[in-house]
Amino acid sequence: MLQGNTYKSFEVIYRKENSCPLKKLHFSFFQMVYIISGDGFLLINGNKLPYRQANFMLLNSKDSHSFEVSSPTEFLLIRFMKEYISEYKWKSTDHLESLLYYSTHLSGCVINNDSDGIIVNSIINSILLELSSSSGYDEDLLSNFINALIVIAARNIISIKPKNVTLSTDKKLQDIVDYIQTNIYFPDKIKAAVIGELFSISETYLGSYFKKQCGETMQHFISNYRIRLIEHRLRFSSMRVNEIVNEFSFSDESHLNKFFKKHKGISLTGFRKTIF
Repeated sequence: MLQGNTYKSFEVIYRKENSCPLKKLHFSFFQMVYIISGDGFLLINGNKLPYRQANFMLLNSKDSHSFEVSSPTEFLLIRFMKEYISEYKWKSTDHLESLLYYSTHLSGCVINNDSDGIIVNSIINSILLELSSSSGYDEDLLSNFINALIVIAARNIISIKPKNVTLSTDKKLQDIVDYIQTNIYFPDKIKAAVIGELFSISETYLGSYFKKQCGETMQHFISNYRIRLIEHRLRFSSMRVNEIVNEFSFSDESHLNKFFKKHKGISLTGFRKTIF
């Protein structure tokens, strides 16, 4: 495995590749990747996800990844150290570094609404224009563009968390949510009895504690989070249904389809047809 490093607080790199010679990269920094043109696959943490023009991806130091280029691809790579995040005085989002680590739970494109996609595209074009010129204050302008992209990524990531959970919420509750999201693929690890024992909360009290803090039951949060991830698989990946069954530990395709239809009111096949 190759280890990537950067010694600047941030750097912006334009790259056009017909193929990608670097395999199984592991970074010591965050990297935002915007696909200007082309298509192929992102291989990340054992998953193979398609990428296409206008996809905006966020990779962190926990991610092992590589790219398979199907057609010549233009990448804009934006790299920044965790110190860049922790030292900047964000006005509305605290502890943004820890928030960005939730990108690992997304599949491919981190943007999940069209309006943010339009804003990101505009910022990327501004960065490309700045890179092609050599006027003064380049670093200050690029820093502001990067900050805007970080905030947009963060607000898309946080939309997966319960709406009442912020980074100022009770630390134990945050740890429980983090644990659930990390172990969402292992049903036995996210049972109330297991979580209660792990966090020293009685199983009886855990349910009322979670609902009071989050405004929803723990089971409701777990189900919605699983559905959200499955939706991402269906929308952004070419994974077959049986592969999703195995990833989320359902007993079979019928079990997964019943679960999905109960929460979304549509079958897996029906949902995928609405995407294309």
